[in-house]
Amino acid sequence: MTGDQRLGRPRSETVRQAILAAAIDELEENGYARLTVDAIAARAGAGKQTVYRWWPSKADVVLDALLEKVAVTITVPDEGSLEADLLAFLGATFRQRGQRPILIGLMAQALLDPVFATAFRDRFLFSRRAALRGILERAAARGEINQEVDPELLIDVVYGVLWYRLMLDHAPLNEAAGRELTSLVLRASSVGP
Repeated sequence: MTGDQRLGRPRSETVRQAILAAAIDELEENGYARLTVDAIAARAGAGKQTVYRWWPSKADVVLDALLEKVAVTITVPDEGSLEADLLAFLGATFRQRGQRPILIGLMAQALLDPVFATAFRDRFLFSRRAALRGILERAAARGEINQEVDPELLIDVVYGVLWYRLMLDHAPLNEAAGRELTSLVLRASSVGP
């Protein structure tokens, strides 16, 4: 039996979506620390055993919910220039400020649970890095990025700012911050003299 094959009844997409929506709603109302599988199941109108049959932990439910939300709300733009692409991508990313409790909860869980840390890194963090990498690769192909600039370092700078501001909440993480970070990346990667 493969990992996708399960004993018992097949997944209902309607129930799955209800569970994912319930997880987000519960998080927004109560925060990650007070989130329980019981509360998710009750809000979704599903059995607790259904949730556990499909996800090993509340963190895994939340990760799937976040991945689906991000796929819809943060698309990878292709506006024809690095500046326009970064402004659109970072603007959409930073507009998700309401996701702060979700991201902090998942990061905290990743620090405590090495198995979940691998899933969080591989499924979420690396996918977000890949999205930004695609933007930078297109810009490099257009000749907009100095070939001596390490794109992985640029990605670290962008996400370093995002995570640092998320965790410490010491400075705004808004569209203005996205514009400032875009400007910084443009200066750092400049092809000019």
